[in-house]
Amino acid sequence: MRQKAVFYHAGCPVCVDAEQQLARALDPQRFDVEVVHFGDAPGRIAEAERAGVKSVPALVVEGQLPLHINFGASMAEVKG
Repeated sequence: MRQKAVFYHAGCPVCVDAEQQLARALDPQRFDVEVVHFGDAPGRIAEAERAGVKSVPALVVEGQLPLHINFGASMAEVKG
């Protein structure tokens, strides 16, 4: 059974680089990766915050505490 992984980002260069390098590198046999770009899905910001995301890019696997990757933007900056 594949694990659900959600990669949240805001489209900044740091986020896009992390998506290309990390989210796409996860083994598709083990992980079902969903990429959430807040510019396209602003309604998902609250979901990310409930999952514990404090900054983006961030990866949440199976509802566990998020893995914050580098620092692209805080959630306050994302919300504008």
